[in-house]
Amino acid sequence: MTWNRTTITTLVIVAVSVVFAAVLFRVTDDGSVGSPSSGGPPASSPQAGDVDPESRLPWVELTELPVEAQGTVALIDQGGPFPCAKDGSTFGNFEGLMPEHERGYYAEYTVIFDCSGNRGARRIVAGDRGELFYTDDHYESFERILR
Repeated sequence: MTWNRTTITTLVIVAVSVVFAAVLFRVTDDGSVGSPSSGGPPASSPQAGDVDPESRLPWVELTELPVEAQGTVALIDQGGPFPCAKDGSTFGNFEGLMPEHERGYYAEYTVIFDCSGNRGARRIVAGDRGELFYTDDHYESFERILR
């Protein structure tokens, strides 16, 4: 791998994001993952593998996602900066796999795994109400992120 300025910048962003995620998301006394803004898991206490009744998608713990995906979530929470110009652009939900909302409700963010210039297949999709979804197969399937 060539260590050019873009590669180093991307690695620094991912590293800072991971540290930020570790500080932002803490394990509560009962062992669940919470954050200052969420106060813990949703009231119904879904578990990884359960199906979200709204989206009909399986839940996945944020901590079970690749560290790069956790870093992307941290960047979303802090409002960037994002490594790719297309990050934050409208996700159209043309596949119809997520709950239907008006155009512009969802935004997509790249999960960087390497610095080759290829965005790859992994994305985090965020809804306007704060819900987050993960895909590792370029929108063929999604999981609802539990945090």
